[in-house]
Amino acid sequence: MGIRNGDLEVVDALVVGSGFGAAVAAQRLAEAGKQVVVMERGRRYGPGDFARTPAQMGRAFWDPSEKLYGLFDAWSFRGLEGLVSSGLGGGSLIYANVLLRKDEHWFVHDSPLPGGGYEHWPVSRADLDPHYDVVERALGATPYPYDDTPKTRAVEQAAVALGMPTVRPPLAVTFARPGEDPAPGMDLPEAAFGTVHPGTRRRTCSLCGECDIGCNTGAKNTLDHTYLAAAAHHGADLRTLHEVRAVRPLDGGGYLVRYVVHPEGARGDVDTRTRSLPEREIVARRVVLGAGTFGTTFLLLRSRASLPDLGPALGTRFSGNGDLLTLLLDCTRDGQHLPVDGGTGPVITTAIRRPDALDGDGASGRGYYVEDAGFPGFLGWLVETAQLRSTARRAAAFAWQVARNRVLARGRSNVSADLSALLGDGRLSAGSLPLLGMGRDVPDGRMSLHGGRLAVDWTTATSRAYFDDMRATMQRVGEELGARFQDNPLWWMKRVVTVHPLGGAPMGRHAGEGVCDAFGEVHGHPGLHVVDGAALPGPVGANPSLTIAALADRAATRMLEQDWARPTTTRFAAPVRARAAAVPGATSVAFTERMTGPFTLGVTDPARGALVARSLRDHLTFVLTITAADIDAFVADPLHRAQATGFVESNVLGGRLDVEQGWFQLFVHPTGTPGRRMLYRLWLRDTAGSPLTLLGSKQVEDDRGLDVWADTTTLHVRVVRGHLPPPTATTHAQALTVLDDLGATDDDVPDGTIGAGVLVIRPLDLARQLTTFRTHGDDGAAALARFGRLFLGELWDVYVAERRAARVPAGARP
Repeated sequence: MGIRNGDLEVVDALVVGSGFGAAVAAQRLAEAGKQVVVMERGRRYGPGDFARTPAQMGRAFWDPSEKLYGLFDAWSFRGLEGLVSSGLGGGSLIYANVLLRKDEHWFVHDSPLPGGGYEHWPVSRADLDPHYDVVERALGATPYPYDDTPKTRAVEQAAVALGMPTVRPPLAVTFARPGEDPAPGMDLPEAAFGTVHPGTRRRTCSLCGECDIGCNTGAKNTLDHTYLAAAAHHGADLRTLHEVRAVRPLDGGGYLVRYVVHPEGARGDVDTRTRSLPEREIVARRVVLGAGTFGTTFLLLRSRASLPDLGPALGTRFSGNGDLLTLLLDCTRDGQHLPVDGGTGPVITTAIRRPDALDGDGASGRGYYVEDAGFPGFLGWLVETAQLRSTARRAAAFAWQVARNRVLARGRSNVSADLSALLGDGRLSAGSLPLLGMGRDVPDGRMSLHGGRLAVDWTTATSRAYFDDMRATMQRVGEELGARFQDNPLWWMKRVVTVHPLGGAPMGRHAGEGVCDAFGEVHGHPGLHVVDGAALPGPVGANPSLTIAALADRAATRMLEQDWARPTTTRFAAPVRARAAAVPGATSVAFTERMTGPFTLGVTDPARGALVARSLRDHLTFVLTITAADIDAFVADPLHRAQATGFVESNVLGGRLDVEQGWFQLFVHPTGTPGRRMLYRLWLRDTAGSPLTLLGSKQVEDDRGLDVWADTTTLHVRVVRGHLPPPTATTHAQALTVLDDLGATDDDVPDGTIGAGVLVIRPLDLARQLTTFRTHGDDGAAALARFGRLFLGELWDVYVAERRAARVPAGARP
């Protein structure tokens, strides 16, 4: 749908993801006449498409490397598990429909966080209320209308007895046809803007409790049925199985975006790993990131080297929105079984609100909500069969009765009562109810890349008082219902499960405080916007979906007020991995070197970069094979040049980057400086395609003490923008004139430096390195000997010969 410039597609807006932020932005921009492309990594799910059978559920997970393209994307991090969605409609496909507004007093300002920093909301409830109104109308917000649902009545009666206020939150569910009373299973008319699922029909809520695993009746007013369908009606191009991998700003404005297309249905030996798929490119005047907290933050972390103004807030203020799941088992009242029937009704129908110290009514601590959390009816079978003792006892009794009927009762043929006893009374499943809590936990988690993968560092420790108070409230509700209170087993390991991850690219008043401003536009990168949960600087407290959507609606209003200049379409070459070239008739020497250490962006001095990187836990590692293709030429060359191949891996550069071309110089001698230098120059491309050069220098000098180990195993590195050409000197005199270009000393800071640090060879890595020496050619042993003489000879000159010469009086020298 976009304009073509050469072989590049150019559009007004590329929207990444299709959840609550992305879908709202897409609809608003498309309605205003902008050319909008929505890229969603998952596939479409219409009514009837969601998994229900064991075979279907086994494939209903997202992991393309294993040829899984399902709905659920499960993550495991330090301190918590995460569950998010992958499909057109994002999290709306598996959320529990709740549309609560963030409490007015919970928009905190400059609230200190453990370990430094603070939570600050640059928006208020008054700023969002008009947008809350718009989103509620679009999603058909309706409080749960039935008064005879057992679980709803049980929780509300228990709350009243305990003196706790309850609220029936607005739900994005259709319970009735227009102008009629609520009734389950009634056919619904198609929306005026049509549907993205032709040939399907929607019906009113059947009260089956399956909201969190996908609504097969279409009663949920999910984003594919609402905002995305409206966006498509206004011309938006909804592209599923498209996953964005990196974003890079263009010099003339706009952004180049790299993406892959997942080959759903691939079989056999086809490599479906995301990093193995061919990357494609598109140019957009504006890029709107709405891939969810995990997806958006991961994308920004991968693209960080191409987005230099992101600032230190990237990856910070992660929160699980205080999510906690517990169970109330075997509810009883007055000695009688209390059938709360968690499988009837939508997943959530009512909520208990516990006040916050910020509310100013004498409360203390951090506020939260406790909500009934129903479950699909078929899970009741699993609950019953999971009771091993009672199931085994009933099975044994049934087997005995069958045998007795045949042997002792002369073939009694009616076994209805026996089958009924075998199945049991279902008391546990009918009398059990999960409770879901969420609220204002402490947003002090940090997101980063490790080994090219997303990592989250967050624990329950700083939020323990909050969780203890919430658990106490849940226990009181359980006691009022005569239930056995049961923690989620993960809680015993001090872990929680969140379905509401927030933060990572928080909004803030400036780049030091946040990644984006109060309207979601990234500081220093006009036209790049964050509109999902990643932009939140702390927990919402209530279910966050409505707040995310309202912020996106507000952000879209601001976007449409801004300039939409047409970008240029500069395109960088695709990365190519370097390979060592052979010299015919020559003998080569090669070895592999691994170096690692602290490295970060935004610093030009290596020593300072290492210091800052340690506090941030940023790092860089390279594994290089150094090849002297002709050992004779290598020894004779005044720069002792060799080829470097391999890869660089860094969390701040987006993961693993192959070396396109690499050069290594051994023991060059700069004019006017003591000792020697080992110099490295590596051409790289970050994940967004921007060219980078890594410059490294080992400074081999005879300082005080025995420092030969540190000198030969310590590398000061800088990474600069662009591909700096290698030195072209052919004589020693010419070689001395090009060393300034190499960044040979810490006083030489090349233009465009984006990061710096210090790498070392660890003792074990050095031991391994010594085993990697290889030769190729007819004169292998002699080649190794020549390399060894050069290396040891230069060390002798620096640490022995030059020291001796310095001790001899000038007049006594020959």
